[in-house]
Order: sequence, then structure tokens, then C-alpha cells
Amino acid sequence: MNRRVGAVLVTGLALGLVSVVPAAAAPALAEPVALVAGQGANDINRTRERFAVHATDLGIMWRDGRGRTAIMFGDTYGAGWGGHGAGPETADWRFNVLAHSTDTNLADGLGIDSMITDRPGHAAELLHRDPAVSEITVIPTAGVAAGNRDVVHYMSIKSWGPWTTNYAGLAYSDDGGRSWVKDPAPRWSNSGGGARFQLGAFAKDGGYTYLFGTPNGRFGAAHLARVPEHRVLELGVYEYWTADGWQLGGLDRAIPVFGGQIGELSVQYNTVLRRWVALTLDESRAAIVLRTAPAPTGPWTGGRVVVRGTEHPALYGAFLHPDSARSNEIHFVMSQWGPYHSKLMRLRLDQSLPESNLLSDGGFEDRPAGAGAGPWTITGKGGIDYGSGLAHTGANNAWVRETSGWHAVTQRLAVRPGQRYRLTGWARSSATTTDGYFGVRRDAGVLAERKFGHLGDYTRLSVDFVADRAEIEVFAGAWALDGKDTWAQFDDLTLDPL
Repeated sequence: MNRRVGAVLVTGLALGLVSVVPAAAAPALAEPVALVAGQGANDINRTRERFAVHATDLGIMWRDGRGRTAIMFGDTYGAGWGGHGAGPETADWRFNVLAHSTDTNLADGLGIDSMITDRPGHAAELLHRDPAVSEITVIPTAGVAAGNRDVVHYMSIKSWGPWTTNYAGLAYSDDGGRSWVKDPAPRWSNSGGGARFQLGAFAKDGGYTYLFGTPNGRFGAAHLARVPEHRVLELGVYEYWTADGWQLGGLDRAIPVFGGQIGELSVQYNTVLRRWVALTLDESRAAIVLRTAPAPTGPWTGGRVVVRGTEHPALYGAFLHPDSARSNEIHFVMSQWGPYHSKLMRLRLDQSLPESNLLSDGGFEDRPAGAGAGPWTITGKGGIDYGSGLAHTGANNAWVRETSGWHAVTQRLAVRPGQRYRLTGWARSSATTTDGYFGVRRDAGVLAERKFGHLGDYTRLSVDFVADRAEIEVFAGAWALDGKDTWAQFDDLTLDPL
């Protein structure tokens, strides 16, 4: 994927009630196994020597029509590669390449048996430029088998700055991946409802193929469609998840199934957990995040960090191995911009299951000191206290403090219209606090809130509400009035369906 990526850590604000001693974030749970493609230490597949793949990214995987694990990579470079990140374009650039594997023992890495080549020792580009549009590259985002046919969801990239697609489409192969047809019919235009499905993730269950979709870039919510397994190329029979349930042709009415800053996405149903599992990049946390849900429509948990950018700089794109669907130990292929390669990661689910909380990082523990408040947003003056001894539980808490105006911590997320929810949290506040508010709003205004004044010690706050929109914003904050120094602290926020 030919664009600049990576975590940028920004300085946060401290409450100033006591000296702040930064606390290191807990170590993430996934561990690297070995490189899959691209040069570097522990390069078990020697893709440079065998296939002229010096550097590449992504690595979307699916069980193909012949029972193998298909692995499709993004922008790929050969001789002349610059040694860090993508490029230059003159370095034997191929938009995408495809590998196959029959390796079922992933303890020492994911072995590549072969790649589709256009000459001996040279991996071939398979999805080419669309001459009908201005296009920089063609990036695969998901793959699935429909009988003996392989189908790939891809995005047509118009620009990386800003990241903009022309459309997302489907390509298929009937010869084991050797040749591909970019079908002109099943396409989602990057406008209107189609913009929601520019990046995709396929998952199969109960006779359906589910397509999770996000807008171009890494900052939009995930939406959901489904189609009978053998009719994946027929755009007219896709059903979309809406506020009224599954709707044939309901593209423009599709609602989010989970929100936040959703980067590249991979989803599958896990038969051991009996839950759906999703891995996404969360740029606000500079991390790969794990979410689970009882159904593809949700409710999806807010997610737990399983790989941190502080440990694996400039990470992105975590894609689940097909065998992970039947194990409590999952493997996924993750990319790093520098030096620009894809590696296999391992994670035990029984050590990393996120709590049921629908909020992301409700305890404010997921960000290292100095990294900012994400996935929370600060309105006015506020931030996170790191290891300062001011938390209700754990090491960290959120805070706001000022002498005038409204100051709050907020988080937007997806909910199901008509569903009843309960928001809870813990707060304490200064003796000058008279207009503190804890609650939920949407674009039409406040949906439910609890007013509070002076709270000498952490006090549990709670509001119940029925969602009347697909997206809401949780808030906790206070008005500072009459020039009085006013502060409030918040911790352990949870949102649960009732």
C-alpha cells in the first residue's frame, strides 16, 4: 500500500493536582513469529531470491477454491527498492502479487509454496490499472472463495494525499489465481452509500458471504452487507444492514455496526469462542485492536489493543489466517511501513478477549504517556492523567480543568436504533463544580444526561437511554463558570446493551 503511514504521538495535558509520573502502557499481547514476505531478519520464505519480492505490504488471506491459503499482497517492489517504505516506482513496481500456501503448522511461520509468476523467479502483477479512470494503483482488501472461483475485493486508488478512491470493485479468477477479471458490474462508487464499502473484509457463515466495508482512509465506521455465497458477483442481490434490519438494495440506508477510527479490517467467525472476531488498525491508539461480537451485526466490543505501534512502529493491516477460525490461538499477517514488509503474528484469544464494554478504552489505559487521548476526543481543556494516583481503578483517568467554558471528554460510536443501553462511569469533581454533565447526545441534541455538582470522591453515574440514531456521542464534562477554577476527573466508563 503505497502511502505514508505510522503513529504520530502528540503531547497530552496533565491535571496538575500532583506531579505526574508517566506510566508505561501494559505490553501488547500478540507476538511476532516470522516474516512472510519482504526482506529482513527471519525471512523464512526468501521472497527476494525466489520471486523478486524485495518489499511488499498487506497479505489478505482466504481459503481458495482449491483448498489452499491464498495470500494477496499490495504494492510490491523488486530490484532498486529504496530500503524503507514504498518505492521508488522504477523499482520493478507491481500493484499486487499473489502467493499460495499449504502450511498448517504456523508455529515457526507461514511458509509460501508458490507465487503466481509471469516469468521464472518473478511474481506477476494480477490486477492492473483501469484505463477508464485516473488511477495510481490497485489495492486488494479482502478475498473469498465462491465454489471453485476466487473473488477479491479491491480499491481503485485515485490519490494517496488525501487518500481517495475512484471506486471499490470485485475481481475473480477461475484458474486458481493465474488470471483475473475485474468485473465492471459489482462496483461501489466512492460517492453516496457506496463510499461506505471502499475497503472490505469478507467472512462466510450460514450460507452467506458477509462484506464489512469502510470508507477510504482509516477514520470511518464499519458497515455491513451480505449475499448468498455463490452470488458474490451479483451486486443486485446484496442486502445491507439498516436501522430496519436487512434490506435488499439498501446501500444508501446502511448503518454502522461499529465505529471509531477503523483502518484495514479483517473479520471471521471463531468456532471455539462462538463469537465473531475482528482485527482493525486504530490510528487514534496507534495500534491493532481486537473486537468481538455475538453476531456480525453486533453489538461489537470497543476493542482491546493487541499490538502497539510503540513496539512495532508504523504498523497497519492485520489480516486473519483462515485456520484461526477454528482455534483459540489466532495468527494474522501484519504490515510495517519501515522497512516495508509483512510478518506473521500470533495471539492467544483466552489471554486477550476484550470486555463486553462497547466503548473503546473506557478505563483510559490503552495509550502510553504523551500519546494523546485517542480514541477519546477532548473538547476544551483536558486530557489523561498517567500513573498519577488519581484513577478510580488502574493507572490512568481522564480530566478536565479550566476557569470558563465547557470542557469534556467525548467518544463517538455505533449503536442499534431502538436498542436500550446503559452508560455508567465514575466521576469526582471540585467544590466549585455546579454544572457537570454525563450522558449521550447525537446530532439532533442531547439524548440522555445526568447532571452533577461537587463530588468529593469517585461516585458512580448512570444513564439509561433508547438509541434513536445509528451513531451517538458519549460525553463527560463540566462547565466552568464565573472564573472559578473548576475540574472533574472520570474513569471506568462503560456502555452496555440492556
